[in-house]
Amino acid sequence: MEQKHEGPPRLTQYSHGAGCGCKIAPADLERILQNARTDTDDPRVLIGNNTSDDAAVIDIGDGRALVSTTDFFMPIVDSAFDFGRIAAANAISDVYAMGGSPITAIAILGWPLEQLGAALAGEVLNGAKAVCKEAGISLSGGHSIESKEPFFGLSVTGIIDQRHIKTNIGAQPGDTLFLTKPLGVGILATALKRGLLDETTISAAVSSMSILNNIGEQLGSIPGVNALTDVTGFGLLGHLIEMCEGSGVSADVDFANVPLIEEKVLNELLAKFVMPDNTMRNFKAFNEKVSKLNARELQLLCDPQTSGGLLIAVNSSSEDQIVAMLKEAGLYHHPIGRITERQSPLVNVI
Repeated sequence: MEQKHEGPPRLTQYSHGAGCGCKIAPADLERILQNARTDTDDPRVLIGNNTSDDAAVIDIGDGRALVSTTDFFMPIVDSAFDFGRIAAANAISDVYAMGGSPITAIAILGWPLEQLGAALAGEVLNGAKAVCKEAGISLSGGHSIESKEPFFGLSVTGIIDQRHIKTNIGAQPGDTLFLTKPLGVGILATALKRGLLDETTISAAVSSMSILNNIGEQLGSIPGVNALTDVTGFGLLGHLIEMCEGSGVSADVDFANVPLIEEKVLNELLAKFVMPDNTMRNFKAFNEKVSKLNARELQLLCDPQTSGGLLIAVNSSSEDQIVAMLKEAGLYHHPIGRITERQSPLVNVI
């Protein structure tokens, strides 16, 4: 006889993927968008999907612009409240990654009501509301459907001074690279789904993924910040390659300086070959554009992140200012690499 599960449902058991690891593979996404790129004849569209930027930017006059984005995914943690927090922080991050300030959000919810009930869906929304409040905005509407797998996210609108718009295609040779959050949450999420994490490690992962990337709004006002993006489902390597390709440059990554979350636990999990399936998907998409990686470098640099940190390319003249700003905000503030002239391979891991 099947044993009845005691306690609240484990949300991660109701989805085939987790967090931003659910993203469609880069090659498949390119095929989908092949004939659906932004019509660049519209003068109001300052940034569309013709690049790999984090959000659309629309001119509204008077030197201002709207920043518009949406992001949603399936549960990455078992707590409904924390799922809502993480999904909200992840979606709002796209506005910050453009240098903008969020002004409102609406919810996107898919929920298997018969299996999980309305109360848990309400907890997801409560978690999202808490993070929206922290960002200084309201969760002001949304849309919901019944679905076989739960998913949740936000459509977020922001505003920005056009002089402060940051993209992921402005990196210059000599720029210093910074990453504001540690890598490894994809590995931890996989372990959580398999029941291999203790509460302390789960708490550390939730804390990291729930931190708002609101430092991006300040970074937008600094001319020395040449390129900005957030690191999500394609991993650090994938998003850095997008930055290099769009900017016409290459990059060196100092792997020893890349921050890692709960490194001892990560080492134990990697020794047991615990990692997301999409790690190898990411590697296959980008391996021809990066120097030869050892197993550990591959597992961490290609690890799909959810609500990851900001990847920043900074002119050397502003480096000290950025270090001080990140340090004051309690974020990782050590350089992880440098932008170089275009070369092959595109990214060199040293």
